[in-house]
Amino acid sequence: MSNKARLPMVPAHTGRYRLVGGTIWDGTGEHLVEDGELGIQGDRIVYVGPRREPADVPRETVTVELGGAYVLPGFIDTHVHLGLAGEESPLAALARFETHSHLRTARTIRQTLEAGITTARDLGGLDAGYRHAIAEGLVDGPRLHLAVSAISPTGGHADLCLPNGTQIGGAYSAASRIADSDDEIRRVVRELVRAEADVLKICTTGGVASHSDSPDDIGVPEHQVRIVVKEAARRQGQPVAAHAHGARGILEAIRGGAASVEHGTGIDAEGIDLMLEHGTFLVPTLSTALNLPEPGHMSPFVYAKRVEWFKIAQEHLARAIGAGVKVALGTDAALFPHGRNLTELGHLVDLGLLPWQALQTGTRNAAELLRLDAELGTIETGKLADLVVTRSHPFRSIHSLADPEAIRIVVQGGRVKKDTDALLTALAA
Repeated sequence: MSNKARLPMVPAHTGRYRLVGGTIWDGTGEHLVEDGELGIQGDRIVYVGPRREPADVPRETVTVELGGAYVLPGFIDTHVHLGLAGEESPLAALARFETHSHLRTARTIRQTLEAGITTARDLGGLDAGYRHAIAEGLVDGPRLHLAVSAISPTGGHADLCLPNGTQIGGAYSAASRIADSDDEIRRVVRELVRAEADVLKICTTGGVASHSDSPDDIGVPEHQVRIVVKEAARRQGQPVAAHAHGARGILEAIRGGAASVEHGTGIDAEGIDLMLEHGTFLVPTLSTALNLPEPGHMSPFVYAKRVEWFKIAQEHLARAIGAGVKVALGTDAALFPHGRNLTELGHLVDLGLLPWQALQTGTRNAAELLRLDAELGTIETGKLADLVVTRSHPFRSIHSLADPEAIRIVVQGGRVKKDTDALLTALAA
């Protein structure tokens, strides 16, 4: 498998400036650089370290004083559904005009960027047109890696037919592809690669929010996971992300060669050991797993599953995190409100990670999972200038980052995408 992924493009900055007087967390460990300086030229970081004397700074460099704010790498959410909204019924989505849905999605994409997410992996519901629109500057949003659709067996987690066989349409149907036989699996993988998928998502178990199965049910079995991995290896080496809740389905995913286990709610000791052995990433989506909605917002069957697996998630995921499984930040935003992605950081700390370790799940670790760590994930010379600035101490007040208002500045590819305090107005001139 290739260790290099397609880098999603965004419009790049072309000037030169430096951010000074902030405290920098570069993402490589727990060290903080006080009264630091970041030099940016075009879309790249050209200097990281202590504040330099003016004589040491290249001419025509704009200087911006941050006044003690904290500078962090741009965050990466590796599990979102930007085209879906879990708080509304599929019927309401189906009743909307397609253009209305696209514009709502554009708003969600912008909200996600302003929450500090400069890169996102959408695991079902968006086509490559959104990635192209962001690259052309038609809409502001995170750099996008896309699954396009999830692969599910008939009656599995992503089978969006009602019990009477009626197909749910709109964005929900776009998020799913049904395949049962080995040949159907191969065909669907090839079609998704043709559709410019950056990652292949499979459902090896049922789901908590789905209506026709349960999290312990087996979906795509191990031998078909291997088929997906093999087909991907023959193309761009797209990693395989496995939706997996129950312990048996988690084992099927890991043994089949999945790069990540999404959710992993019921993981047991055998699954933990296997993840450590294979270096498989866990994307625990705690923001959704630990977000128990009101009973009237869903069917009694789904609500009962949410209550049961809420308790399972707290116990089993804490055990996996404590054992040292590699974790990448993912929220399952859609089932969890869009634009509050960094809520996940606080949950990870609550389950045992140190604050700097939790921050790494959404920066360095997430970039590694997406195979973008040569370009993103840390603040280092030569990397892309994706940054967020906050007034909240990232170690002492990590829960406060859940509020998008705590993210005061967002820089993506050197371009300022959010500037709540109007500190960077000199760059516009």
